[in-house]
Formats: sequence, structure tokens, C-alpha cells
Amino acid sequence: MSRDEQPIFDEMHDADGSVRAAYGGYSDWFDEQDPQALRKKHREAEAFFRRTGITFNVYGQDEAEERLIPFDPVPRIITAHEWRRLSRGIEQRVRALNAFLHDLYHRQEIVRSGRVPEWLLRGNAAFLPHMCGFTPPGGIYTHITGIDLVRTGPDDFHVLEDNARTPSGVSYMLENRETMMAMFPELFTRVKVAPVSNYPRRLARSLAACAPPAFDGAAGTKPAIAVLTPGIYNSAYYEHSFLADQMGAELVEASDLRVIDGRVQMRTTRGYKPLDVIYRRVDDDFLDPLTFNPESMLGVPGIMDVYRSGGITIANAPGTGISDDKALYSFMPDIVEFYTGEKALLPNVETWRCMEPDALKYVLDNIHELVVKEVHGSGGYGMLIGPAASRREIAKFVQKLKANPQNYIAQPTLSLSTVPILAKKGLSPRHVDLRPFVLMSPNGIDITPGGLTRVALKQGSLVVNSSQGGGTKDSWVLEE
Repeated sequence: MSRDEQPIFDEMHDADGSVRAAYGGYSDWFDEQDPQALRKKHREAEAFFRRTGITFNVYGQDEAEERLIPFDPVPRIITAHEWRRLSRGIEQRVRALNAFLHDLYHRQEIVRSGRVPEWLLRGNAAFLPHMCGFTPPGGIYTHITGIDLVRTGPDDFHVLEDNARTPSGVSYMLENRETMMAMFPELFTRVKVAPVSNYPRRLARSLAACAPPAFDGAAGTKPAIAVLTPGIYNSAYYEHSFLADQMGAELVEASDLRVIDGRVQMRTTRGYKPLDVIYRRVDDDFLDPLTFNPESMLGVPGIMDVYRSGGITIANAPGTGISDDKALYSFMPDIVEFYTGEKALLPNVETWRCMEPDALKYVLDNIHELVVKEVHGSGGYGMLIGPAASRREIAKFVQKLKANPQNYIAQPTLSLSTVPILAKKGLSPRHVDLRPFVLMSPNGIDITPGGLTRVALKQGSLVVNSSQGGGTKDSWVLEE
């Protein structure tokens, strides 16, 4: 069955047009509003985002390098019952990912068992031999994880991707909520929504719980935490500075840090001060020029030696990027079962690994119906959506697949659920996904209620990435 023949689940309205229970309170409020006043507030929100600097950079384009991320004021609403079910599946998956990473860098029992093939690691740039035999402080690899979910029916949620390298977007989740509460305070008195504003405090607490052995906690002192950013030209720099400010942490670049007396220390007006935890937003390859890319100006020379000796915690741990690998994703049901002893509560999307001859043949024969992705791709780049592609685009992708099949996976074109946006003529449905954010420490797993809803603003489009024209929404989890 092609996507056009599949029913599309509208999260706000039943098939007969009646409003679903989750949206009852919001719908009653919306019907009382003046459409012109709503559109005016929408414009005010966009002006606020621009003044605040809530933009992102688009790489590879000369014009309009810095863009405003479109914000839609119609929330995406999830019931408390739905969220409990999702939370159980998310927690199960994150625990399995962390256990998998520990195993991968130690005994590799899952490889020995045959559940995950050895070829996935061999030659994979995201696998770091430097992490072999080393356990991060507290045994935590995935301090911050974003799990991308898509919905196709009332009870049908699937994991589309796992983001454990440097998951982004949490600042937009927080700003979307703050903007909604500022624009429509009366709405939040009528509809009880679980809060998200305490995420920065929870993040700081979770990172502090992962302090390294070198931190002694003398006289009740707290671990010193910093956010390491590549700098102002990075596409997510706004988020780096926002989170550092909200956590009460330092925002640092590589030039602010150096290794002194076996510790990573930060330059201050009173000399250098040791750091305990670094929430890094710098990719592995640029983290330490003495260990990885010698030309990197974004990392700290010697930080990996300090890390391995117990002098610093790096979040997320170097080497977690292997769990973002889209070829590895297809093995996640086996990974979850191997480490938890349970079937995955949240299923994967069906995936064909193009490096396997039979799978490649199927993908080539049905490419016009499939979504084809690069194994290491992100942000919507390097992807083909078969039903929306031209013959020329498909022909070019066929050549890429034949030349380098191990670089691609393919998935069916799902009928993603829709949530209304505020369009010129009123509410109009658009496809969405959801990225909940998960914190992990030795004290447990903490899942923020809701997450970042990304929305494809173009009618009929399935691409929700901001770099490809998508926008964001506030995500509500209703309180009991």
C-alpha cells in the first residue's frame, strides 16, 4: 500500500471531524478567539524570536545563512496515558543504548553472540578504539539523548532515529513553551500542562551526578560544569549559550581551556580554575587534536588523557556516535532484547540495509516508494523521498546506491500523523514528529514531559527538519 492509500492519523480530529478528547480544552478556547488577534500574536512571537536571536545557520548556502526557525502557535497535545506508555518505551531504549555502548567498548558480547555483526564496527569512523577498556564516570555514556518518534495511528508510535551524539533542539522546546505562556496565559489556566521549564536545572543536576573521581566535593562544593561550544558560527550556538546561561554553567571555547596539573582548567580573571564536567557540543573528531584530528582548533589538547585518568567527565561520552549509525538502528530491537531481556516497547520503522544484496535489489526496484538515507546523514541532508522525487533525482540516487550501497539504508514512506497549524484560512493539518529529551546519570533516567515537535510547514511535505523548511511547535503533555 502506498502512502497515498494509507489513512493519515489526525491527532486533533476524528474521521468524522469531531475533536479528540486530548484537544477538547484547547479547541473550546480556540473557538472563542478572534482569528486576526491570533495571527497578530503569531507575528509578535516571530519578532520575539528574531530579537532574541533564536535562529540557526544553513550550511552550504550563500544567501540567508542565518534563518529564523518558524514557530507555530497551535500546540501538539499528548495525553497523560499516552505519555506514560511512551516514557516506558523511551526509558527501555535509552538503558539498552547505554548498556550496548559499554559492551561495545569492553567485551563485545553482543557481537560474539551474533546478534550484531562485526562489520558494523570495522571501519566505522564513529567507533573510537580509544574508548576500549575505559568506563566513563558513573558508567554513563548517554548523558543526554534525543529519541525521534513518529506516530501513524492512535496507538502506533515508532522510533525513527536515536540521537546520542550531540542531540540538539532542547532550547527551542523551552522557548516555545515560554512564548506560548507569554502569548496565551489564560490558556494554561484552562488546560493543565506538565511543565518543562525546569529542564536546565534537571540537566545541571544530572551532569553533576556524573562528576569524575578527581572531584572530591570538599566542604559541600558542587562540580564545576561548562558547556564547550565550537563558537558563534556553529548552527546551534544559540542553544549552547542558552543552556549554559540557564544552567548557571560557563560557556567556553577551546581557547578558554588548557590542561594544567592533570586537570582541564578554565581561564578566569583570577587565573585558571579546574572543571569537573564538560557538556561538549564539539564532535569527537575535533575534541582533542593530540588524539584525533591534529588540525582541530575546536578541541583541547590532552583532554582525552585527562578523561581516561579520571580528571574530567565528558558528556556525551566520546564514541557514543556509533549508536546514531542508521545501519545500527536496524538492529535496535535485538539490542533492546539482548540487554533488557524484553521485547522493544517502541518498535523501529522497517529498514532495509542496502549493503545486503537482497535488500539492495528490493530498494532499487521500489525506490520511488521509499525513503533512502545516508547512514551517517543528519538534518534532512543526503536523503531521497521517493514519492516526492523527480525521475532525475531518483536516477542520480540509483547511481549512488549502486556505487556505495553500504552508505545507505531505506525505509517505507510512512503516513506520519498530522497536527493543525495556524494557516491564513484557519487550521490546516501538517505532518509532525517528536523528539523527547532524556537525561541519564547514576541516579536514574529523567524524561522531560513532551519534547520538541517539528512540523513540516509545506502542505503534504514529510520533511520536518528546520534546515529543509520545517518549523516547531510547543509540545503539551496533559497532567492527570
